Parts: sequence; structure tokens; C-alpha cells
Amino acid sequence: MNHADETRHKHDFTGHESRPGSQEGTLIQFPKPVPYDEAWILQQQLLEERVAERQGDTLLLLEHQPVYTLGRSTKPAHWACGEAILRQTGANFQSVDRGGSITYHGPGQIVGYPILKLSRYCSGPKPYVQKLEEVLIHTLARWGIEGYHVEKTPGVWVRWRDADAKIAAIGVRIDHGVTLHGFALNVDLDLSPFSHIVPCGLTACPITSMAKIRQSPVSISIVAQQVAQEFGRTFNIQWMDLLPEIVGQEHHHNALAPTTFTHS
Repeated sequence: MNHADETRHKHDFTGHESRPGSQEGTLIQFPKPVPYDEAWILQQQLLEERVAERQGDTLLLLEHQPVYTLGRSTKPAHWACGEAILRQTGANFQSVDRGGSITYHGPGQIVGYPILKLSRYCSGPKPYVQKLEEVLIHTLARWGIEGYHVEKTPGVWVRWRDADAKIAAIGVRIDHGVTLHGFALNVDLDLSPFSHIVPCGLTACPITSMAKIRQSPVSISIVAQQVAQEFGRTFNIQWMDLLPEIVGQEHHHNALAPTTFTHS
């Protein structure tokens, strides 16, 4: 992937005027749920390009086809039912090199993979995770949902049924100073696959979604747009257009063709 050709037409997808001192970044969204392994290949390619300074900072926003992912701190007790039972849900099963334990991704959940040179935005991983939490908390606030951080548990929580419930998970990795993996926000999805695991390795951890909190359907496309806007504001990034052949031709995956960006 090569973005050295700076003749591409530029658009600001944050819905705001350009901010002084902002960085330019590429926003890539996908029209339908993406298999985990295909998104992982794309992340690795973007990482290689970013480390070599052939590619700028990028945010992938997508939904996944059903998949359980096991992070570096996963213990057998976190999925005691076993792989066979998990697969009965129709989900794939993937070990990953991010932080955190086991979690579930599926349609109706917005997953964000920022591929950023960390030193341009944060002093280290901890403030980076805090910024990701801020992005999600501000997105939830647009829907009248109060999200908050719980000490020593990366992610975003809400008050639901008189208890703290997790509505967004965060698991990241830094490789050669560039970020990988990211966050998952539960918008409007089937939550039953979480019942087979110990989500994020946290016992007695209720999992909820924006639709559950609001008790009504929530548009994932609108929330994705808002996540992109809040990410741009929090990290001071102006999203620029993407040459259509960058993903569609170079990666040869129909599922990895970007959507047209239409932000109001």
C-alpha cells in the first residue's frame, strides 16, 4: 500500500473545519462484516507500511463476522466450555497478540483498529488507552448514555440493571512504536455469545449494548460516523479520502472494499 501520491482529492470526514496543528489520517470503513483473519492481514500490511513511513496514520472501522478472540492474558478458565462449544455458536476461534483476555466480536458491534505512530499522540500505552476510552465515552454521550472508566479495567462501562456493565472492550499492542488492535463498541448485537465465556477475564461481568440501554434499535452506521468524528477530535486528526484502488485492488478481497464516505 502506498499513499505517496498526494494528488488524491481530500475531504474532511469529521464534519468540522480543519483544526490548527491537526494530523492527516486515512479512514477506511467496510460495507459488510469482515472475517477476522482478513482484517488482521490488512492490519499487518498497514503496520509494515507505517513503520517504513510509506503510509500515514489509519483508522479501520468495521464489523466482524462472528469470532471469539483470545488475547495474551487468556486463561483456560475464561473459556471453560471449550472450543467445540464455542464453535456451536457459529463463531470462529482466533488467538491474537493483543493485551487482554477472551472476547467476542460479531455483527452489530463497531470494531476500530487504529494504526498510528504512537509518539505523535501520546507518551505511552496507558494514555493511549485513556484516549480510546474518551472517544467511546463521548460517542455514547451523543445518545444520552453515560459511559465511564473503571480503574485497572481497560474499556468503557455503563450503569445497567443496578450494576456496572461493560459496553466497550479495549485491547492493544504497540509494535515498533505503531499501534495495533484497538476497541469494540457494542451497538446493537446479539449478546448471547458472551454468556459462554468470562469476557475480558472478568468474573460476574455483565455485558450490554447501546440498544439494550436505550431499549430501542440503534443505527450502527450512524454510530460509526460518530466514532470517526470523536476519534478525529480526540486525536486531532483530519480524515482524508481514500483512493478506491488502495484496498479494493491491492488486497483483492471483496469484503475489504471501502465504503463511500458520506458524513453530514
